Amino acid sequence: MKRKVTEQSAAGRELAQRVSGSDEVLLVWHPEVDRVEVSVRDVATGAGFHVDVAPDKAIDAFYHPYAYAAARGDVDLLDRDEATIVNG
Repeated sequence: MKRKVTEQSAAGRELAQRVSGSDEVLLVWHPEVDRVEVSVRDVATGAGFHVDVAPDKAIDAFYHPYAYAAARGDVDLLDRDEATIVNG
């Protein structure tokens, strides 16, 4: 399945992907800046967000993205027309 690539995530590598209800959750590593993010997108509406996470918290954030988003408070919101990444 092809998805549009956002400018922010263009160089990211998808490490894990899961679907829960209508939410698609991606764990993405950006090797050029050694940054890890979790991306959540509601496949029904297209709304979603990205949140940067510490590498040692990546798996926990992947399974609990809303908790990390609420704790951080500085998530990058996605527009409804913006899709998340794909690498490969």
